[in-house]
Amino acid sequence: MDRRRIDVCGVYFDELTAAEARKRLFSALDGNIRQTALYTPNPEIVMIAEKDEKFKDIMNGAELVVADGIGVIKAASILGTPLPERIPGIELGEAMIEYCASKGEALPVYFLGSKPGVAEQAAVKLKEKYAGLYVCGTHDGYFDMSGGEENDRVVAEINEKGARLVLVCVGAPKQEKWIYANRAKMPNVCVFAGLGGSLDVFSGNSKRAPAFFCKTGLEWFYRLIKEPSRIGRMSKLPLFLLHAFKYRKTR
Repeated sequence: MDRRRIDVCGVYFDELTAAEARKRLFSALDGNIRQTALYTPNPEIVMIAEKDEKFKDIMNGAELVVADGIGVIKAASILGTPLPERIPGIELGEAMIEYCASKGEALPVYFLGSKPGVAEQAAVKLKEKYAGLYVCGTHDGYFDMSGGEENDRVVAEINEKGARLVLVCVGAPKQEKWIYANRAKMPNVCVFAGLGGSLDVFSGNSKRAPAFFCKTGLEWFYRLIKEPSRIGRMSKLPLFLLHAFKYRKTR
């Protein structure tokens, strides 16, 4: 597989358009390429990876890493190695769900994450939207994902249900570390996708920004307006871009 990757402050992103990323994921779901882990870092996640070497190695060892955050796109440009476009993870997740729905029970989907009841709500909403979608199982993210009996039960259920796509939505770096630690135990899963708060949106408990904000890269601004408490997290973006300038000098 021809793979071109861009180094953004130590995390390597695939140099792909959204259409190319979808094509690669659909091929994985069909079993045409190796088991795939999809990660979608934003600037905050890149900064976590800079301080956590194991997490960085997990990210860089994934089969598909795309930029879910306008800050990553801007940093790549600062570094002189621009990425084609921002690729929101939730959009890739929904594209895969729609694709699985088109194949019916041939591509079972499993939802893992969020608060109790949310994954089930997401399954109901998505099955209403996409006829033929087979959600073979769900589980909330409130269990010890570092190992133990309950973790083993979740892994066993995913295997027993025959899931081909597993959405893991518990936030970074927890979701990526869980996928890394458990993927070999689930050889029949074609794609693991770490998609943060996507189940909250799919369930209707949270809403994405209007299309204008998403298309113009201002989704972060809309979320800040709606959730002023996020100001602490958002203030890290200028620091991230400043860090990109410094990182450029070390290359």
